[in-house]
Amino acid sequence: MPVVPLLPVVTKVSSDIVRDITQKGYEKKRSKLLSPYIPQTQETESAVQKEHRNQTPAPSAAQTSAPSKYHRTRSGGARDERYRSDIHTEAVQAALAKHKEQKMALPMPTKRRSTFVQSPADACTPPDTSSASEDEGSLRRQAALSAALQQSLQNAESWINRSIQGSSTSSSASSTLSHGEVKGTSGSLADVFANTRIENFSAPPDVTTTTSSSSSSSSMRPANIDLPPSGIVKGMHKGSNRSSLMDTADDNIFITSGGFFGTVPQPDPNQPKPEGRQMTPVKGEPLGVICNWPPALESALQRWGTTQAKCPCLTALDVTGKPVYTLTYGKLWSRSLKLAYTLLNKLGTKNEPVLKPGDRVALVYPNNDPVMFMVAFYGCLLAEVIPVPIEVPLTRKDAGGQQIGFLLGSCGIALALTSEVCLKGLPKTQNGEIVQFKGWPRLKWVVTDSKYLSKPPKDWQPHISPAGTEPAYIEYKTSKEGSVMGVTVSRLAMLSHCQALSQACNYSEGETVVNVLDFKKDAGLWHGMFANVMNKMHTISVPYSVMKTCPLSWVQRVHAHKAKVALVKCRDLHWAMMAHRDQRDVSLSSLRMLIVTDGANPWSVSSCDAFLSLFQSHGLKPEAICPCATSAEAMTVAIRRPGVPGAPLPGRAILSMNGLSYGVIRVNTEDKNSALTVQDVGHVMPGGMMCIVRPDGPPQLCKTDEIGEICVSSRTGGMMYFGLAGVTKNTFEVIPVNSAGSPVGDVPFIRSGLLGFVGPGSLVFVVGKMDGLLMVSGRRHNADDIVATGLAVESIKTVYRGRIAVFSVSVFYDERIVVVAEQRPDASEEDSFQWMSRVLQAIDSIHQVGVYCLALVPANTLPKTPLGGIHISQTKQLFLEGSLHPCNILMCPHTCVTNLPKPRQKQPGVGPASVMVGNLVAGKRIAQAAGRDLGQIEENDLVRKHQFLAEILQWRAQATPDHVLFMLLNAKGTTVCTASCLQLHKRAERIASVLGDKGHLNAGDNVVLLYPPGIELIAAFYGCLYAGTLRPHCPLSVSKAACILTTQTLMRLLRSREAAAAVDVKTWPTIIDTDDLPRKRLPQLYKPPTPEMLAYLDFSVSTTGMLTGVKMSHSAVNALCRAIKLQCELYSSRQIAICLDPYCGLGFALWCLCSVYSGHQSILIPPMELENNLFLWLSTVNQYKIRDTFCSYSVMELCTKGLGNQVEVLKTRGINLSCIRTCVVVAEERPRIALQQSFSKLFKDIGLSPRAVSTTFGSRVNVAICLQGTSGPDPTTVYVDLKSLRHDRVRLVERGAPQSLLLSESGKILPGVKVVIVNPETKGPVGDSHLGEIWVNSPHTASGYYTIYDSETLQADHFNTRLSFGDAAQTLWARTGYLGFVRRTELTAATGERHDALYVVGALDETLELRGLRYHPIDIETSVSRIHRSIAECAVFTWTNLLVVVVELCGSEQEALDLVPLVTNVVLEEHYLIVGVVVVVDPGVIPINSRGEKQRMHLRDSFLADQLDPIYVAYNM
Repeated sequence: MPVVPLLPVVTKVSSDIVRDITQKGYEKKRSKLLSPYIPQTQETESAVQKEHRNQTPAPSAAQTSAPSKYHRTRSGGARDERYRSDIHTEAVQAALAKHKEQKMALPMPTKRRSTFVQSPADACTPPDTSSASEDEGSLRRQAALSAALQQSLQNAESWINRSIQGSSTSSSASSTLSHGEVKGTSGSLADVFANTRIENFSAPPDVTTTTSSSSSSSSMRPANIDLPPSGIVKGMHKGSNRSSLMDTADDNIFITSGGFFGTVPQPDPNQPKPEGRQMTPVKGEPLGVICNWPPALESALQRWGTTQAKCPCLTALDVTGKPVYTLTYGKLWSRSLKLAYTLLNKLGTKNEPVLKPGDRVALVYPNNDPVMFMVAFYGCLLAEVIPVPIEVPLTRKDAGGQQIGFLLGSCGIALALTSEVCLKGLPKTQNGEIVQFKGWPRLKWVVTDSKYLSKPPKDWQPHISPAGTEPAYIEYKTSKEGSVMGVTVSRLAMLSHCQALSQACNYSEGETVVNVLDFKKDAGLWHGMFANVMNKMHTISVPYSVMKTCPLSWVQRVHAHKAKVALVKCRDLHWAMMAHRDQRDVSLSSLRMLIVTDGANPWSVSSCDAFLSLFQSHGLKPEAICPCATSAEAMTVAIRRPGVPGAPLPGRAILSMNGLSYGVIRVNTEDKNSALTVQDVGHVMPGGMMCIVRPDGPPQLCKTDEIGEICVSSRTGGMMYFGLAGVTKNTFEVIPVNSAGSPVGDVPFIRSGLLGFVGPGSLVFVVGKMDGLLMVSGRRHNADDIVATGLAVESIKTVYRGRIAVFSVSVFYDERIVVVAEQRPDASEEDSFQWMSRVLQAIDSIHQVGVYCLALVPANTLPKTPLGGIHISQTKQLFLEGSLHPCNILMCPHTCVTNLPKPRQKQPGVGPASVMVGNLVAGKRIAQAAGRDLGQIEENDLVRKHQFLAEILQWRAQATPDHVLFMLLNAKGTTVCTASCLQLHKRAERIASVLGDKGHLNAGDNVVLLYPPGIELIAAFYGCLYAGTLRPHCPLSVSKAACILTTQTLMRLLRSREAAAAVDVKTWPTIIDTDDLPRKRLPQLYKPPTPEMLAYLDFSVSTTGMLTGVKMSHSAVNALCRAIKLQCELYSSRQIAICLDPYCGLGFALWCLCSVYSGHQSILIPPMELENNLFLWLSTVNQYKIRDTFCSYSVMELCTKGLGNQVEVLKTRGINLSCIRTCVVVAEERPRIALQQSFSKLFKDIGLSPRAVSTTFGSRVNVAICLQGTSGPDPTTVYVDLKSLRHDRVRLVERGAPQSLLLSESGKILPGVKVVIVNPETKGPVGDSHLGEIWVNSPHTASGYYTIYDSETLQADHFNTRLSFGDAAQTLWARTGYLGFVRRTELTAATGERHDALYVVGALDETLELRGLRYHPIDIETSVSRIHRSIAECAVFTWTNLLVVVVELCGSEQEALDLVPLVTNVVLEEHYLIVGVVVVVDPGVIPINSRGEKQRMHLRDSFLADQLDPIYVAYNM
């Protein structure tokens, strides 16, 4: 029989299962994966695939616009040489080859199809002509890199081990990958399978196990197959055992200022350490003294401009690459002179000139106009004003434009020079003025075209003094964080730098230089604008726009002009190679120097090699390639001198990537895949001195085998950051120190921002930039290296090369790597996901670092720099504020976050009695509290002699027949119905008689009341009491009911065709409508034999989605009404307004019971009327001057949101709330302080006292435990420590403390009520510093659950339970199911004793047990709701110990994916939890009950049943 290779499949299935979510999804995926290996199921397989295809969004139909011939050759699947390094690509490809056949190892996110359809305009993306970021090099890749991948990825066994363990995190954050021998794997695999039950696979992953990995697999697993497999897993050391997904293996706990307990990543014992001696500074050759070097750069211009006026100085090209204008030295001198004269004499008046020498001016010239720029620059130098060249602003909100504005402001710039053409192109306002750019100071624009300049008089001469330390110009630079600083260069440094460059490059008069760089800054400025004037050379400037249309133009210029020197970046070498086949007859034999200015980029070596191999046949000499290293602060750091023909070329350094990540130089020997090949950038500049210092901390000199920041000391560097003295000192005045900390010499050095070392023969090697440094878990990674690895994964179909940003964000006490790339419009969902998965694997394998987030954004949406690179800091800013709008995202927090605190282990062995004794010894109180004692309250109330509510109503009907008890209002605020004592009594009698006649009911039968909120409901309730039947108020319990009372309207609705689809009315009992009743007196009213008989059933859906009914006896009803009456001081002369649903709990008691008991008048406002008139409740309170009003949270929220901007309208309507004494929110949850505070603050202006708003607390077992009432102290608030709360401990902290939570007392405990705080597991009382379950004892506690399913087992446990110890009286308690604590306050209660406050924290059923700690959903939801303006609502729940976060998106659907990283970050930062799934849904999807409480369990059921129709579901890996 044929052998089926099941290993990859099992790997695939298990890896999927470890990560998949819903059972349905798992079944589907499993069948799809196994189908090729199970011949019988071919039909099902194709069906599954078809189904899968149908679900995948169709790729965008719009195609790219027809590309030119050149573009077609570039983008048409040809490999992009620019970032290519054969070895590196091979390595990565080898690593990934094993996965080619398999589909992805992660569940694909689900996305609603409409979400990211690109508009046709977006889809017509021009071919990828972008440069890469400013360092296109970033893009090459040495390929050392990837057998690593191959080797690690073929070890599917280790993946299976991991999936069996349910683990996917490395034990140590700083571990490295070692590729050990893989012996005996097949045997070990068999062993592993023998010791595990395959059923393990079918359960979804448990991400929060508190134990470490299962013993069977860990004992069976040999240490030598520990390489990371296809999963996205952190690299690790051979033999280090893996802990569970959220566990960490480190025992060190550290505490930060915020009080965080986390694990310190342990240094890897095998990590390489520097062993060399301390380096000594390296000197360059002395700067030669040449007699005819001018005393200042301006003198050189004067000399050539007057003696060699006809010599060409600068040639500009048109858009086709043809020379269009040549500026001679004579013209440059005369025009600069005119400009200098105009600036100094013609801009203001003689007495008040606009510019004085030393002032700063902005130079705003486009990149295709070098001539105007050069004239302006030298004109400023001659006028002794300081030019600040900046980019041309294109829109009001350019990427980084605001920071440029900050630079202009800090330099005090009021004047900008520009050309006429450029000025016309600037964005204008409607009345033709130039717009005010964001963050810019007000500028006066001056056009410098010749026709607008004044000719100086014959006797006027500029003042040219010998170069000194006064500033010559300011070059802007953007820091890693995005801030823009101005590097000030003195006239002496400018001159000395020209001399050093002339000597190093051996420049001579009359040479031709082709410059492809930006001539406004860096090497383009130094060589193409300064050194050429110093040496009377001819520069041909090739603008970026020409390179985009004709990439071979610079090679053609070298050929046509027999140029001796060319200034390029790797990007330009790459473009020339791509277009090479268009032109074969070019010769580069004239070139003696090809200066590669981003040669400091470690990946430049492959570009140089490839270019040489292609163009050597065109006369390019190998020794002509001269890489150099530059920085804005140190200027030219090092440059390779032009070589002697035939001399051996300098060697290469092949370095271990692992060593580099620890800042140590190690020649790579053992593993060619993780090697980095770097070329030298030549020697130190003439007259300069160089040292290498530690990049962080004091500038300590490095050892010879250590990587550090290159520092340069010479006269040729910058002098300061303009206006920033503090940063200047740290960068421009560095005195290196030795290991003892004492200074070495007294020569100040300048930090270059480049990382590298000095190799043999004093050659300088650069391995990265400080700006691209990513410090993750104590190891250094280079952003360019990571870009290169990502691009070595075959990406041509998915993303644009050169449009990738890599940066780190700080999340949870460490840096996390984020990769953002632009996706091609025609990339399919599956391709993108496949590419993302592979990039994660490649980076993990080669760099041994996990990627936290990988995001793909639509084409052309990343912010760009002026030369087309990606603006990294702006991209990071957009990512952090949730404005990046990705179209695909993959978060991998489980693999990256290895510093979570260890899960808490439950400590066994401490009995409840020991806790009690411990509390007593520590002097802590047992947490208990009580309301006033009912026996001590004096009442001269006639009501007390009646035991039953029905009797009280009859008594009132005789004593005060016309006293109105109830008024019902409609949306207009008019009274639609009233009921006096007599009217209510008679109506109830009629209903009772109908129940006897039509319903043939006996005492004790159940009757369902089906009424809208109103007086009908109240009358029907008392009718039932008169007839002796029970009222369950819930249509869901109709199966047990004898009949249904309702109105005619509802009856018709129930019998309609629409209703038949939802309910089967045929199975229902008799339905009686109570609209037109015969006037018939009841022969006699029913009187229950004992007060313990049931009065009614109270049904409610709890927040966990359970429908529960509780039995309320007549004595409980009486006791409840009496307690409320005493607490709120209710008498027949009082009026209260009620705006809440009347169907259950305290809402029902207030609506139907209390008025009859106390005789006060209730004004009834149905909450649904508020939706038609938001003013209804508040205007009613004002109209009737109500002192006490009751509402629900949903009513309060409706008023807060709906009337937030209507306070003035309320004032004009004359609404004044100063009459309110108590405004009570009826709730069964933790008080929502934020909502209460915003309500109070909002309506403070119309007289609402902030002390008036309070809340109640009730539960299913006892509907009213706390109610603020009219007397007694105000509700108190406390700040508690969230971390302690998760451990069930209560620790009070100061306001504003980190991780603090504000809690408010839930009103005062009602008279006759006692509460105690109990440990829910041991059932023993706890001290007042502990969180526990609230147990209650009171005469109005319900007498038990009414269950539809006849399972009364919960009864005893919930309603009649005793403390396990410490209660001699053996009190019977009812368990509320809510967690809370009691605190003794400084306030005095009505009894004269200190007041005990009860704080409710949350429902026990709702708590999430994660990592051994107890979390309350509301805390996580509050954090999530704060992070983005578009989150309307949020709910969390767990599923197989994965934390699922559902957010409602009220913004546009393109913001959906922005929320995924934000949600993950905030939950990690504030709650130390990793989110498993983020679900983005439409507003209104999260179910909320009539009390305004979220129904999280219903939501969970809908999620698992796939009924949410989500916009996006992200599975965090």
